[in-house]
Amino acid sequence: MNITGQMAELVFQLGLIIFAVRLGGRAVKKIGIPPVLGELLAGVLIGPYALGGIGFPGFPQGLFPPGGGEGGVAGLAVSPELYAFATVASIILLFSSGLETDLGLFLRYSVAGGIIGIGGVICSFAAGVLSGVFLLHIPFMDPQCLFLGVLSTATSVGITARILSDQKKMDSPEGVTILAAAVFDDVLGIIALAVILGLVSLVSGSSDGAAQGFRASAILGIAGKAFGFWLGFTALGLIFSKQLARFLKIFRHSFDFSILALGIALLLAGLFEKQGLAMIIGAYIVGLSLSKTDIAAVVQDRIRGLYEFFVPIFFAVMGMMVNVREIFSGPVLIFGAVYTLAAVLSKIIGCGGPALLLGFNLRGSLRIGTGMVPRGEVALIIAGIGLSSGVLDDQLFAVIILMTLITTLMAPPLLNTALKLPGQGARRPVKDEDSAQEAWEFESAEIAALVADTLRKGLRDEGFYVQIMNIDEGLSQARKDDIALSITEAERAVTIETSKTDIGFAKTAVYEVILGLSGVMEKLRASSNPGEMKKDLAGMEGRTPEDLLSLVREETISLELKGETKEALIAEMVDLLAARGKLENRDLVLEDVLQREKTMSTGMQHGIALPHAKSDGVNDICVAVGLKKAGIDFESSDGEKSRLFIMVVSPKKISGPHIRFLAAIGAVLRDDTVCQAVFKARSKGEVLRLLTKK
Repeated sequence: MNITGQMAELVFQLGLIIFAVRLGGRAVKKIGIPPVLGELLAGVLIGPYALGGIGFPGFPQGLFPPGGGEGGVAGLAVSPELYAFATVASIILLFSSGLETDLGLFLRYSVAGGIIGIGGVICSFAAGVLSGVFLLHIPFMDPQCLFLGVLSTATSVGITARILSDQKKMDSPEGVTILAAAVFDDVLGIIALAVILGLVSLVSGSSDGAAQGFRASAILGIAGKAFGFWLGFTALGLIFSKQLARFLKIFRHSFDFSILALGIALLLAGLFEKQGLAMIIGAYIVGLSLSKTDIAAVVQDRIRGLYEFFVPIFFAVMGMMVNVREIFSGPVLIFGAVYTLAAVLSKIIGCGGPALLLGFNLRGSLRIGTGMVPRGEVALIIAGIGLSSGVLDDQLFAVIILMTLITTLMAPPLLNTALKLPGQGARRPVKDEDSAQEAWEFESAEIAALVADTLRKGLRDEGFYVQIMNIDEGLSQARKDDIALSITEAERAVTIETSKTDIGFAKTAVYEVILGLSGVMEKLRASSNPGEMKKDLAGMEGRTPEDLLSLVREETISLELKGETKEALIAEMVDLLAARGKLENRDLVLEDVLQREKTMSTGMQHGIALPHAKSDGVNDICVAVGLKKAGIDFESSDGEKSRLFIMVVSPKKISGPHIRFLAAIGAVLRDDTVCQAVFKARSKGEVLRLLTKK
């Protein structure tokens, strides 16, 4: 096949993978399973050992031919071009992981976390190696056994972090200890991988095999080289991290220096590979070096698009390498069950045991042990390296995929159960003596949001790099040099967490924001009249798109509202939505709608009222319609009683057509003929037809 044909095949493959991983991740996420598993299973499904190997016109060997088709590499299930994409993806993944590593947290809890991490690594490595010895009947120092040991040490703390966050346990003694132990886990696992790759290289390049390859001096030499190379570059990276960030900022635009940071990761990854070490080690070091600089969050945000494109491709390619026939064979299922059991117990015992000796009770030790159980990205990367280097065969690779799937699936229920056990996990509370926190309460969530937005803008003007880390949780981070602020906007409060030395700066910044906004609000009141503006809204023309009007449903229409006061009528309409399962928190929605009504009445003109609010009590926009033909006083702009009520409630943190719906329904009701017909309607269907113009 010529180069043009190869490229055409590659773009077909990439296009199919993109759709497959998105659909697979979305499907499993709906049932509470991490998307990474959906991406992996999507790869298995469309891979060369399943649907991808079936021929059809234009692709006689299938879209993903076994062995990569013409020009394929022996022992590689996919084409070299596709595997190259997966390799770049693994570098991006580990570079991003390094950026996410909280070095301060690691150092703060380095003693307890280090001991627990080392205990987990030793115990799980031994369990993995012994599984290979007893089930494969090969020597302890065989590369296959060593790879099984390294793969057993890997921990995917991302899943654990999500559970801890959901349970509000991220800053608990168990939470911070798990995160610190996971850093040691990753570092020690990467060093062990480097040592084993060196041993494999030494054995394959020697004539007398293991006799020469596994001498104690050779092992110590390789370990020393791996540790020295890793430690040396890590030390250089951390020492010169500020200078590196300063160099990158010469390019000024955040997109430019973010891509260049990734370029440095690629260069160091290549250097490590040339030295016989894994590329991912170099990528991780660059990310770790930049993790404490003020551009870390910006770089992470700017490469997010690359991450979302490449990393799912990596997981899909790993899935494609799984021989489906092998994974369901008896030997693989038996080996996988034993290996998985060893992997789970070794983490619970290896991490939970030392925790008992370090100030945690049985409850806390169980939480830490179960929190270290899930394997994931790093295990898959190491498995891919083992398969491509020829150390692992298809059967062992299938065993590893099985272990990764099972541990990832079982970790969430195990940890959730452990977290729900009543009582503290530590004998004494773990306190952070270096950080300080300050919170400011406001009258409404809207004011809190305004203060937070203005604060972020002010910090940007001060030269800070400000990034929104999690829009759903209202979390953002601001950094400049060695000053770091975590800003949380929740309900009616803005909270800032920073070091004790910088809390004075944070208080001053918020004071200036509030002072400035107070002056602006006074000027706004003096220069505008919301009441007059509301009158102008009535009778205005506008778009009435069907997709927006379709939000009105017959099931949430009432022809006979009973409320005799504004508060009672709003509560009745909220209950109408709650009865149809539209609300997550009825009381919160009612509070938010009433709060919006206090700001200014939503009574319009000609007998119409549009009560509305944004609230955390809903997950999706919902609409209720009600008629009270006798009418009530709703403080309308024309003084008339309101008879037609259309309530719209939207989630705060998710974008949606809240204002567009209000404008659209207002445009429908500008027609007095429609209004009069709605007032006289005798059925819900008739109201629906009139409001949706059907």
